[in-house]
Amino acid sequence: MIAVPARLHRYRWLLGLALGVFALDQATKLWIAAALPFNTYGAPGHIELVPGFFNLVHVGNTGAAWSLLSGQSTLLALLALVTLAVIFFCRRHLALEQLPVQICFGLLCGGIAGHLLDRLVYGHVVDFLDFHFGRFGAYPTFNVADSGIVCGVILYILFTLRSPAPAETA
Repeated sequence: MIAVPARLHRYRWLLGLALGVFALDQATKLWIAAALPFNTYGAPGHIELVPGFFNLVHVGNTGAAWSLLSGQSTLLALLALVTLAVIFFCRRHLALEQLPVQICFGLLCGGIAGHLLDRLVYGHVVDFLDFHFGRFGAYPTFNVADSGIVCGVILYILFTLRSPAPAETA
């Protein structure tokens, strides 16, 4: 068995989840790229899984959520690198040794790393999950990395709201 340094072992849930989200994200994107031609949103070639509700498409997003900062893929890649570095250097302040926090940041870091690799390789993030809600319109197309980021942030907010505030020292 391989000996794992104590420092890495301390963050095993964060690292495991981050690697899991990253691997699943990249595997699904490779699969969608092999299954569908690029730019199938609203065009022939998409896969309709639940008619009128859920499709698989193959599109790129050079922006962030809901195409904010569209065309700024290089800036967003730099922001992803800075974010991962800040999380690493602030790990003690963020209480990353706590299991719930590791779960939150594992999901978050795996998603950020997935987006970063996409931006470096393709110049955009590959999206493929496409939901429509009748008269309410379409939800922005997304991917596994987006799901990891959103779930990680929501769980972190819930965790911090439920955690007691630290006692102040006089």
